[in-house]
Amino acid sequence: MTGKFSMPVRVYMEDTDAGGIVYYVNYLKFMERARSEWLRKLGLNQQTLLDEGTQLVVYRMACHYAKPARLDEALTVTAHIAEKGRCRMTFEQQVRRDKELLCSATVEIACLNATTMRPKAWPSSLNTTMSLNTTI
Repeated sequence: MTGKFSMPVRVYMEDTDAGGIVYYVNYLKFMERARSEWLRKLGLNQQTLLDEGTQLVVYRMACHYAKPARLDEALTVTAHIAEKGRCRMTFEQQVRRDKELLCSATVEIACLNATTMRPKAWPSSLNTTMSLNTTI
């Protein structure tokens, strides 16, 4: 699918509450992993960016929980760049069980200078490899 990265996730005991349902914050962890794996697919990683003086941080997030995931279920987490600016990028992300939507989020990522923690333009190593239509 053009522009959309996806990865499988299995629900483990550590992801759930006492009732065997995925604890709400773990959906955000699944989404963070998907964005990190998206970077790896582009040939980059968080440590390389930090070494170059760049830090990516969540600036804003809006999340909707539609249905619960349960222990041992196989899920799919997606990440799609919806908007890209000079030093911010917006991802649309979903967690699904088969075709059923469980959780969706709009995640705004800011690109910062790792030393000053001030906004900076995307570094060339990242800017040249990503686009709104990157096929992964």
